[in-house]
Amino acid sequence: MAPLVTVVIGCLFAYLAHAEDHGIQIVGHLKKGINPSSIHLLNFDSKYLPTVAKAGIVTGLIALAEGIAIGRSFAIMKNEQIDGNKEMIAFGFMNIVGSLTSCYLTTGPFSKTAVNFNAGCRTAMSNVVMAIFMGLTLLFLAPLFSYTPLVALSAIIMSAMFGLIKYEEAYHLLKVDKFDFVICMAAFLGIIRALLYVARPATCKLGKVPNSILYRDFEQYPGSTNVPGILVLQLGSPIYFANCTYIRERILRWIREEQANIVSKGDILENVFLDLTGVTSIDVTGIETLIEVHKTLQANDIKMAIINPRTKVMEKMITSKFVDTFGKKNIFLSIDAAIDACRFSLHNSKQHNNAPIQSFVV
Repeated sequence: MAPLVTVVIGCLFAYLAHAEDHGIQIVGHLKKGINPSSIHLLNFDSKYLPTVAKAGIVTGLIALAEGIAIGRSFAIMKNEQIDGNKEMIAFGFMNIVGSLTSCYLTTGPFSKTAVNFNAGCRTAMSNVVMAIFMGLTLLFLAPLFSYTPLVALSAIIMSAMFGLIKYEEAYHLLKVDKFDFVICMAAFLGIIRALLYVARPATCKLGKVPNSILYRDFEQYPGSTNVPGILVLQLGSPIYFANCTYIRERILRWIREEQANIVSKGDILENVFLDLTGVTSIDVTGIETLIEVHKTLQANDIKMAIINPRTKVMEKMITSKFVDTFGKKNIFLSIDAAIDACRFSLHNSKQHNNAPIQSFVV
């Protein structure tokens, strides 16, 4: 009952207080209706099959490993046993059906399992009931949930997670063997620290240090200068599926803040440089994130450039055809080289605009 109350109160608060205008993120627009059929979108062209097979094998193995591991961990709490073969058949069947109805890859996520477990669900019938109510919600109530704050959804998941922590056992371990307790807490805090570092990597805005050719963090060197019309951002960690959403949102937030600052000065933001010197690796999801950012900037007439990608990162960009799509001319070795290219392009553009117009001679 508590999760439902949280969602309802959160929706009312967000709607009445216009939470989105105050920086509180909400779910956003939701369309009514059940997912449309996607059977007609199935494509068995031989040139796509190798890519689909690789992606299917990787995601399938990860989904099976996650689902079975989570199922067993919760089964141990109730001194029960699960059949791994049945779990695999269930995952395969629901993904086959889901692929025909525009669904994402389905597995047994830890967060949803924890919420169901704490709600008192004991059999698979809970999923049937949930599917029925989910269908009714999509058909009739979907727009109402568009005002749900994301923080409310996070609170529901976090409350379920905290319910899985065995405080009594930790205290018992402290009384029995303090050294084991210290190891337990070190492992717990280490995992939390690692997750926070990976999920929220460091990003910063760079400026040129006076009387030098160096570009450093504005917060560390307040006296740094900014090139008018150019925003230089530095990413300081690998880009992959766990942090790509945060990186995309952080880049777009930097851009919005920069635009708000320069509008008062009468300037416009024309170029965004992403310094990837600190990015040691990138996966397919990370590359797709860069593509999404590039498309967003293009829609706003802002050019994007990539600075000094490492060898492994560059190899993946070339293999994934990102370089062909993004353009080799937009990848530079240094920030100064990118700035010089922008100035050269602007100079040529002005010369072209000032050139006399010649009429056709018939």
